[in-house]
Amino acid sequence: MKIKTATLHFPEINLAVRDAHKIRGFFGDFFKEHSPLLHNHMESGELKYTYPLVQYKVVNQTPMLVGINEGGELLTRLFTSIDHLDIDGETIPVTNKRIKNEMTRVGVAEQLYEYNFATLWMALNQDNYATYMKKDEKARKKMLERILTGNILSFYKSIDYHEKEKILVNTKLQQKTTQFKNKKMVAFTGGFTTNVILTDYIGLGKSVSRGFGTIQRVQQ
Repeated sequence: MKIKTATLHFPEINLAVRDAHKIRGFFGDFFKEHSPLLHNHMESGELKYTYPLVQYKVVNQTPMLVGINEGGELLTRLFTSIDHLDIDGETIPVTNKRIKNEMTRVGVAEQLYEYNFATLWMALNQDNYATYMKKDEKARKKMLERILTGNILSFYKSIDYHEKEKILVNTKLQQKTTQFKNKKMVAFTGGFTTNVILTDYIGLGKSVSRGFGTIQRVQQ
């Protein structure tokens, strides 16, 4: 299956990874009349618990927006209207912006691909954190691989794609601690090998709309 993606970035603006949610807040407010895809909320204001088709990231200090299918079409329509960012009350003029539209294939392949997490992967939630901490190293690895497989399937569900073949995942991760909504959370750096073709810069796991879990294929 092929999907449409649009990757929008601002090469002359430098931000910290933690600023991704501020970018999300700016665009969600600035273009709020255009589409709930920009902030992943329903018209009632309630959070929409589905995989976000517009995601906000800071990768290598560069602000980036990624749109998938209708999310990509929306970013393409709004591209010419973006002339500034507002981060913490500071107006940052946009003098250079670039957008890349492409069709990319997704699905299980006959070969293996290696991906790195360009931003921290948040795999655990309050429900499974305690279970994870009680396990030994080998069991933790297996648990994280099951979670990552579920993350990939969640992405597939968002694009209405149903994979019949078995997904293989082998992780190589390092555990880190990060601040999320003023709470300490366990997250992971590193990467994984899989038989699945995935799109660069999409997010996997929790809080992908805020930039977590951004993946990038390792060129072989």
